[in-house]
Amino acid sequence: MNRLYRPLSVWREMDRIQREMDRLFSGYSPSAHRAAPSYPPINIWTKEEGQVITAEMPGIDPDKIEIDVVADSITLSGERNPDPEQEGMIYHRRERNHGKFSRTIQLPFMVDANKVEAKFTDGVLQITLPRAEADKPKKIAVKSA
Repeated sequence: MNRLYRPLSVWREMDRIQREMDRLFSGYSPSAHRAAPSYPPINIWTKEEGQVITAEMPGIDPDKIEIDVVADSITLSGERNPDPEQEGMIYHRRERNHGKFSRTIQLPFMVDANKVEAKFTDGVLQITLPRAEADKPKKIAVKSA
């Protein structure tokens, strides 16, 4: 009699393990946990007077980079050209993307768009974004009565 119940308990245990595995992996989605990196990669430093943004853009013609500043956001856009294809060569690995890109960054304060400066050196774009005068903190003098 014990022999009849043993195979049933094995299948029940297998079924329980399957349900447990399904539960463990139900919230896992590789695409949800590995977002594609944004291009261009940036660093942002903030200080009271404004911000400095650096963006890595190797191989991009600086004349083809567009910078648009509107209120408290900045958009970097342009195009990366593909490597020239050489006859008889086949890619072994191709990790460098090409094509149009656009990235908008929300800033923590309004920017004086007329005073924004940008320079491009060794494949790194550096943008200086001065804080708008109207958005700078104002010290209020307290008068005694």
